[in-house]
Amino acid sequence: MFAPITIPYGCVMLFNVVDLKEGVEIEDVELLLGEMCNVVKNNYGDDNGGFIAGQVFKYTGFISEEGSVGEPPDEKRSAAKIKQGELAIVTYWKSFEQHEKSHADKLFKEKFSQLVDFCDDTYEIGYEMLWQGVPE
Repeated sequence: MFAPITIPYGCVMLFNVVDLKEGVEIEDVELLLGEMCNVVKNNYGDDNGGFIAGQVFKYTGFISEEGSVGEPPDEKRSAAKIKQGELAIVTYWKSFEQHEKSHADKLFKEKFSQLVDFCDDTYEIGYEMLWQGVPE
């Protein structure tokens, strides 16, 4: 469950932002989130399913001045998100089509719809890998 992951070159990455409703704590959705992630891992992880690996992150509010250009996000919004809770679910897939097929499946939709009940907003955007590397 907490082992390192290996991401093969050429995969796609889906970045899902989960914005929890006011008053909902991350602990309130932790079990549900784990169940949803297990559904993906255990049911869509073969060659047909296309799931490679995933990660869940909690927004903590730090913003890189060195890695940013332009105006930083509104500090009130950032502080509210830290207090309220915002999560990022990052998943890696062999193809975008396999991701979409898994997420259209009844089993996944059932778990995801339960999570959505605790959210103001959630959206998922996809990226194709262009580069990866490790220190030599």
